Amino acid sequence: MANSSLLIPSLLVTLGGMALPIYEYRCNECRRRVTLYWRSFSEIEETLPRCTFCGGEDLTRLVSRVAVLRSEESRLDDLADPSSLAGLDENDPQSMARWMRKMSREMGEDLGPEFDEVVDRLEAGQSPEEIEKVMPDLGGDLGAGDEF
Repeated sequence: MANSSLLIPSLLVTLGGMALPIYEYRCNECRRRVTLYWRSFSEIEETLPRCTFCGGEDLTRLVSRVAVLRSEESRLDDLADPSSLAGLDENDPQSMARWMRKMSREMGEDLGPEFDEVVDRLEAGQSPEEIEKVMPDLGGDLGAGDEF
């Protein structure tokens, strides 16, 4: 049986050591997004998907977002690549903000509200010097006098 459910699954969940494919669809009858968990890949080929809300069989397979898992070493290698600095103008606050957001995304860590506020201010065109005047305690826990 040829249907759109034969595309690569959105995600695989593990249950008891087995990988179960997850597919997302749009029901063309009730217009809702439907997520279906399948017991095996062969079940997808043998079974017509049904809407879990209205029971409809007219479903369109959706292309889902994917996430690529990368090691910290891989992320750091990308950041060390000189081409990652392309387009960076250290005299342009907005350029600095774009670069800082990119670095934050690459590291995959939430750097907290203080970081977000600084980047928001840079995006608004404030210079680093102006930000330091407005936020005098910026990085206060990282002073040179701190002992380890």
